Amino acid sequence: MSRYTSMEHNKFLLQEVHRANEIFSLPRYAHLTWEEVWMMIEAAKLLADRDMAPYFKEMDAQPAHYDGNGGVKTHTQLKTIIQQAAENGWIGGGASFEHGGMQLPMVIYNTAQHIFMAANNSCQGYFSLSAGAAALITSFGTAEQINTFVPNIFAGKWQGTMALTEPQAGSSLTDITTSAKATADGFYTITGQKIFISGGQHEACDNFIHLTLARIEGAPAGVKGISLFIIPKFWPEQDGTLTPNDVFCAGDFQKMGQRGYCTTHLVFGDKANCKGWLVGEPHKGLAYMFQMMNEARISVGLDAASVAMAAYQASLQYTNERPQGRLASEKDPLKPATLIINHPDVQRMLLTQKAIAEGALSLVMECNRLSDLVHGSEGETKKNSLLLLELLTPIVKTYSAEQGSRSAALAIQTLGGYGFTMDFPVQQHYRDLKIMSLYEGTTGIQSIDLLGRKVIMEKGKALLLLQEEINHTITEANTSTDLKKYAHQLEIEVARIQQVLTHLGVFTQGNIDRYLADASVFMEQMSYVVIAWQWLKQAVIAQHNLEAGNFKNQSPSFYEGKVLTMKFFFRYELTHAAACAETLLDEEFLTNVSNKKMFD
Repeated sequence: MSRYTSMEHNKFLLQEVHRANEIFSLPRYAHLTWEEVWMMIEAAKLLADRDMAPYFKEMDAQPAHYDGNGGVKTHTQLKTIIQQAAENGWIGGGASFEHGGMQLPMVIYNTAQHIFMAANNSCQGYFSLSAGAAALITSFGTAEQINTFVPNIFAGKWQGTMALTEPQAGSSLTDITTSAKATADGFYTITGQKIFISGGQHEACDNFIHLTLARIEGAPAGVKGISLFIIPKFWPEQDGTLTPNDVFCAGDFQKMGQRGYCTTHLVFGDKANCKGWLVGEPHKGLAYMFQMMNEARISVGLDAASVAMAAYQASLQYTNERPQGRLASEKDPLKPATLIINHPDVQRMLLTQKAIAEGALSLVMECNRLSDLVHGSEGETKKNSLLLLELLTPIVKTYSAEQGSRSAALAIQTLGGYGFTMDFPVQQHYRDLKIMSLYEGTTGIQSIDLLGRKVIMEKGKALLLLQEEINHTITEANTSTDLKKYAHQLEIEVARIQQVLTHLGVFTQGNIDRYLADASVFMEQMSYVVIAWQWLKQAVIAQHNLEAGNFKNQSPSFYEGKVLTMKFFFRYELTHAAACAETLLDEEFLTNVSNKKMFD
């Protein structure tokens, strides 16, 4: 079977870079040891090898599709995949003991999810959505709601979804019109439509629990009038029977990628008999949903990094097997062709893929570690971890999606003409990855969130905390002669971010539209710097082990590879951050950004 992830890199990130053992010292996770969790992750890899990876191509060739009668047909293997994931704890594993989970930290839980995503990107989203829906119910639902829905979700019998988008509103949740009317029986009647509902109403599960945003009649306009409802496809009665709940699947969107992962159009209350349970208080639905949305944004970043990793592994394997041509220095045409991995431009493309995929995955694990600190610590540590997590969430989603797509495109290029054919997997990886820049808010939305909200929240405290973390890594790097040059380079780019923010704040004062006009360029600048930080973190550990001759966890060549990839990233990738800054500091174009004549 082809390799689709690097277990060595996964182990390195957990054991040495993001220090999982420190997480296990927190009371919430004190029941775990390194040996136990690594056994779980190895078992997850065996599960992916057996039940997921062999169906990667098949689930693309035989996509989910509408059955014409209110349901979606999926690959026959999907039911087995969901059941096996549930039985092995990979739906409810991150939940607390009191809710039937294994109380796993996210750094562990999501390492397993990374393996599943890389093995078969058409299947992991089903149980990831279920886990997110259950977490939302346990956080804000009543005891009755938790007891009614969560056990069946964790068992893989019922599928959870998130229903936000509407045909007329798109990403603008201010404009949703799905309505809810209170009844004397304690539930609400729901009327409306939702589109792009991932995992909705397929044949592999018995019921579907739609976490849905709607407006209660008479609610205030805008986002302040949005409430959150549990709307099951089948209403669970007191005796355990399931009654149809007037939730109709009107179709399934056919997509260029993730073709085994259904994406549905739902209609609520077409027969005026759709019941919904209010979650929490009225008009606070968007605030509640942001928990699931933020977790989903990190999950999308993880998904993109995972697919990029799978594409890189496929192209790496191909280049080690395919002979073609000779090096420019070889003048004898009778000499055997060399493996294409020996060609310098192929090495450049491979290193770019490695730098993107492994760097993005490290940033995802950074976010997971922060999430674990938020849930497992108290006081200042909890508060600061949450601020940092808020700041990094749009970055991890955007960098992984945008650069991961570029990485998968390079995988196709590495294979040449074969990469464009269905005979090899990289074209599917590329197609699967593209949606990641659209899921949970487009790149533009994430960029506005970063520049317009996250960098200025609490008077810039989150950004200051990030700078402190980066400076700590720079200080560590300065203890090694071989890394000082790169520490200084990162220091320059961190200072350049502050220069850009000062310029934007002064130059666009009082004009929020102008301030946010180049938010995507700022996102790109920040992303290069944050990933450079992650690579320097990895290089510091690798270089220390090389200098100390400490190879108990990884081989010398593994650590050498990390240092060399860091150097490659700083030479070929981080230099783009300065170009972004130059664009952001240019005053002339920014003053004309809203001039429609540009499009004549």
